[in-house]
Amino acid sequence: MFAIFKKEFNAFFASSIGYLVVGLFLLFNGLLLWYFKGNWNIFNIGFADLQAFFESTPWLLVLLIPAITMRMFSDEYLTGTIEILKTRPVTVWQVVMGKFFAGLSVVFLSLIPTLLYAISISRLSQPARIDWGSIIGSYLGLFLLGAAFTTIGLFASILSKNQLIAFLVGLILIFVLYWGFEQWALWNNNLPVFIQKLGMFDHYKSIGRGVVDSRDLIYFGSVIFLFLWLTKQKFAQK
Repeated sequence: MFAIFKKEFNAFFASSIGYLVVGLFLLFNGLLLWYFKGNWNIFNIGFADLQAFFESTPWLLVLLIPAITMRMFSDEYLTGTIEILKTRPVTVWQVVMGKFFAGLSVVFLSLIPTLLYAISISRLSQPARIDWGSIIGSYLGLFLLGAAFTTIGLFASILSKNQLIAFLVGLILIFVLYWGFEQWALWNNNLPVFIQKLGMFDHYKSIGRGVVDSRDLIYFGSVIFLFLWLTKQKFAQK
């Protein structure tokens, strides 16, 4: 599994595309928070708070993660290495998990530089104190959200040999599971709370309050396992 993880991780940064994707993510994050005027601009809000960051970043991850995962299986099909991969002394789960952890590591590395925002906000809020519990909870929510998005993108990658199609399928699936149920709940007056709980946005927002509920952890764990299992089943059929 480690060999597959290392191969995928190195392959992402072997070209300028990997650095470009991560760079654009950090650039747009910075512009939204510190430069562009709007509801996500910290200076426009008028007080030192990272809530705008935790609201805008999931939308950037919706675009970033399909770009990270789109080539993971699609590239194997195009180059014909999928058959070689199957003959290696590794299980299907090891292949899937190796690729999953490689994608998740890239997401994690993309989020690490954003800790500078928390440090900057902490300095700006002096002598008042910022709510570190809420910030830590929100970062945990972002990590779980990134893990769930990664498994969805990985599943989309195994569905098509075309990387663009894999990207679009991953983008649509992630968007629907993150925001689609929230919008559906607004249109449905019969079971709005139940429908909201089916989507990732509600659980991400719950963790962001700084209170880690076991129900939210179980939800994200279930989504992650479901799409890993679906990817494993699809790979076994190839």
